[in-house]
Amino acid sequence: MKDKPTFWAVLPANVRYADITPNAKLLYAEITALQQMNGECFATNRYFSKLYNKNKVTISRWIKELRDKGLINVTIVYKEGTKEIANRYIDICDEGNSINVKQLLTKKLKNNNTSNNNNTTYSNKKRFKKPSINDIIVYCEERNNNICAETFYDFYESKDWKIGKTKMKDWQAAIRTWEKRDSKSNKSKIDTHLEEYLKGKKYL
Repeated sequence: MKDKPTFWAVLPANVRYADITPNAKLLYAEITALQQMNGECFATNRYFSKLYNKNKVTISRWIKELRDKGLINVTIVYKEGTKEIANRYIDICDEGNSINVKQLLTKKLKNNNTSNNNNTTYSNKKRFKKPSINDIIVYCEERNNNICAETFYDFYESKDWKIGKTKMKDWQAAIRTWEKRDSKSNKSKIDTHLEEYLKGKKYL
């Protein structure tokens, strides 16, 4: 324990946003690093004091902050038949229970994945892509209809590619609707709108 730990530390959200001092959070992270390095944290206040260049009273205060918030659990083992401390073990806690770093990481990663899955929406819907006049010409030729591509394009361009108040989803379906319009004797809403559009276009 003479060397500084080279293992990475863990600082979960419940510690990052806990109402404790930043240095107490740093100490928590150090405890997790020592747990990874040694399998457990048995560092003394003297060790932490030298590591951070702080007096032992300050280290005790940081440990108390963590313990009072239920973030760590401190176990003291006395030498048999005496009140002399043999070892002190510091365990990190999650929901009041002692837990090792590996268990903590497994739990937090599982929770994060569940949260991400719950907040992700998957959709097979395609975003509408406005066609070019050439796209319309090609499709109309394939359909062998008499629809004027420029008229179709200009008509919906003037309406911001909306059908009524709804954004168009499929321009090819709109062309097929125009084909049905041409086969009907009665006027549809599209006929009325188109006539109004063509009349207005004459005055431009």
